[in-house]
Amino acid sequence: MQTPTLFALLLLLILVAYGTGFSRAISAARSRGGVRSLASLPSYYGVHTALWCGLPALVILGVWLAFDDAIIRALVLGGVTDRPESLSGQNLLYAQIQNLAAGNLVGEATPQLSAAAAHLNSLRQSGQWLQTALILILAIGLGAYALLRVTPELRAREKVEKVLRAILLMCACAAIFTTVGILLSVLFESVRFFQAVPVSEFLFGLHWSPQMALRADQVGSSGAFGAVPLFTGTLMVSAIAMLVAVPVGLMSAIYLAEYASKRVRAFAKPLIEILAGVPTVVYGFFAALTVAPFIRDLAQSVGLEASSESALAAGLVMGVMIIPFVSSLSDDVINAVPQSLRDGALGLGSTRSETVRKVVIPAALPGIVGGVLLAVSRAIGETMIVVMAAGLAANLTANPLESVTTVTVQIVTLLVGDQEFDSPKTLAAFALGLMLFISTLILNFIALYVVKKYREQYD
Repeated sequence: MQTPTLFALLLLLILVAYGTGFSRAISAARSRGGVRSLASLPSYYGVHTALWCGLPALVILGVWLAFDDAIIRALVLGGVTDRPESLSGQNLLYAQIQNLAAGNLVGEATPQLSAAAAHLNSLRQSGQWLQTALILILAIGLGAYALLRVTPELRAREKVEKVLRAILLMCACAAIFTTVGILLSVLFESVRFFQAVPVSEFLFGLHWSPQMALRADQVGSSGAFGAVPLFTGTLMVSAIAMLVAVPVGLMSAIYLAEYASKRVRAFAKPLIEILAGVPTVVYGFFAALTVAPFIRDLAQSVGLEASSESALAAGLVMGVMIIPFVSSLSDDVINAVPQSLRDGALGLGSTRSETVRKVVIPAALPGIVGGVLLAVSRAIGETMIVVMAAGLAANLTANPLESVTTVTVQIVTLLVGDQEFDSPKTLAAFALGLMLFISTLILNFIALYVVKKYREQYD
């Protein structure tokens, strides 16, 4: 039985187990005077039976799917006598066996490959039957066991809540472990990079040329890894974006929260938030085909030199993309300000604009600052717009009309294509990722600290 079919059948068994456990609890309660004789509601008995039926089977199915391919691969390659020693060679050989097993191999197949392909098909078929039998026997057996335990004295609610708490804890731990795993993987590779390139050169070097040098007279005999041009390019593009997003987003939030009618708000707020759903590649097209040529022509008309790809074009379009983040967060924070503060200011004779400037904005300022910092983190991590509108040149410049690059763009550039993960060129991407991770983490901590500290002041 195929895995999707088995999964659908398992879901059906879970539903049947729930209904059977619910009905058995009702039947047991009927002979004792009603539902009040049960230690828990009948629905908890149904959920208890469904958990016994489905949860262990789903766990076994997940473990099976995680290790099934690796075990089959090891068994198939173990039967090949002249398999290559290198991992890439073994991957190529196993791909040929898979193609032959699927009937997609072009040309003559050796007897050894044919035998391996037949072995692969046999293992897959046997594995599917074994998987189906194991999952169904486990689900039906444990479901029947749980059904036999359904008695009025069974505290099903406590047992169900205990399992659900364990599931919630596992989900929370999965998120934490994922974050820790990402950090450690980046950290270990960054340590390898810093063993080849000094930290001082990376943080304070003014030349970025990660391609390994071919001659001794090139910049750096083993490549130049000064990341200052990348940091300055990232800061420049992000600063231009925030100069667009913060005023426009904040003013639109103030208008929607304090001045707009309900009809205008119901129309304008979703329209602004649509900008957040536009793919970044669309923004990149717009920046590369419309904004960047317009800025170049405008600069040349006033006698300035401008590149076809510029930090200004990328920053302007990125600012438009970030407007919904600032606007939506600021609008929610402004609406959370107690109405009593507004009423008190108006009762003392303040005008509406004075109330907004001197009462509402100061009260909502912590949340606004937190939203702005989160928007900055979003701007720092943007890639596609910068690739298409600002270019790939690592120029150390303060002129927004010139081409620049950012940290995220260089990470993508370094990891594209076939790369050896032992060279400083590729490992530099992990060092840049570590710097990006640290900077965005610091901004998020600052945002949370500001919001937490000043929110208590106004509560």
